Amino acid sequence: MAAIAESLAEWAHGYDPDDGDLVLARRSLLDTVAVMLAARDHPVRALAASLPDAARWAAVGHVLDFDDLHIESTTHISVVVVPAVLAAGGDARAYLAGAGVMARLGRLLGWSHYAAGWHATCTAGAPAAAVAAGVSLGLGPGQLATAMALALPAAGGVQAVFGTHGKSLQVGFAADAGVRAARLAAAGATADPRALDAWLELVGAEHAGGSIDSGGPAVPGGLAIKMFPCCYAMQRPIAALRDIRAKCTARDVTQVRVTTPAATVHPLIHDRPGTGLEGKFSMEYAVATALLDDYPDFDAFTDAAVRRPEAQRLVAAVQVVRTEGGSGLLDGEADLRVTLSDGSVLHTALAQPPGSPERPPTDAELADKFAACGSDVPDVLKDATWESARALLLAELPQEATR
Repeated sequence: MAAIAESLAEWAHGYDPDDGDLVLARRSLLDTVAVMLAARDHPVRALAASLPDAARWAAVGHVLDFDDLHIESTTHISVVVVPAVLAAGGDARAYLAGAGVMARLGRLLGWSHYAAGWHATCTAGAPAAAVAAGVSLGLGPGQLATAMALALPAAGGVQAVFGTHGKSLQVGFAADAGVRAARLAAAGATADPRALDAWLELVGAEHAGGSIDSGGPAVPGGLAIKMFPCCYAMQRPIAALRDIRAKCTARDVTQVRVTTPAATVHPLIHDRPGTGLEGKFSMEYAVATALLDDYPDFDAFTDAAVRRPEAQRLVAAVQVVRTEGGSGLLDGEADLRVTLSDGSVLHTALAQPPGSPERPPTDAELADKFAACGSDVPDVLKDATWESARALLLAELPQEATR
């Protein structure tokens, strides 16, 4: 029986994208680069300034938590794979090969791996970045399998760092590890592809020993596009509350009861956030910003915004009821009941937020997102190609010499 790395490598090397795949690849490129440009002035840019290209671009692209998500594997695919492809000089096919490997590897890891506290974007991301970079470099199946094995030492990352710079930086480390592994494999480095099988067992993969699904589109299930710059687990409650904002004012709200499957709030580890980064991983702050802000944009996730007295009052007024069951961020629905000072109760519920695979973003919604990322971003991305995107990032997010 072939090692999993060998099966994935054969699939990636031989995959022939169709028109639907290429549309997804272009949208992923534009969405990811737009979010990178939006973070040009974020402090993490200076922290990552001396890192290699893939690490620097991925860290900057993930720090705002505005990048896409593969729901079925709970992985942020494009923020790992796009930087790896650009750093290695690749194109849409290389992206689709890496994204497909990441989706399939993430499925093998399963929800239980994520629920145990692993950051699956990093664990699935490092081997996938190796494939993306390897296809960009023209590696054959054997070398791609070797590259995946060589990336495994960096295939880590934990959710305990959510709400700190560590989250985006460890995603950067995973992307860079893949590029480094691909270049080592191209230079003749060796590694046993069966290391990936052993690693899946060690990290508690839900489907270790399972087979690879080689059918369907490059990315099974598609990708979810975020409409708000925060954890995907907050997209649904924010969108749901926006539907009832016209019926009340934030100052009249005395209590908000959110009932949702426990799995859907697993990453939301900050119930009393005190910083902008912590606010991106807080159900309580999701409610506060949805009620207070016309549109929860980047300004809504600053330290000052999270610490607003009215925001903190609303945070304290939120009760989260976690029902049993579920194995994903969009399981079931979010049910919200808002109690007002006069005793009346407003109710709303939502299963699929805008931008989810079941409700893909419209061209207008994408245009609004790109505009929110910076006044110059829509024009910059209008005719972007993989080659021009690489040149743009080298100019806008250059590497600084290590002091």
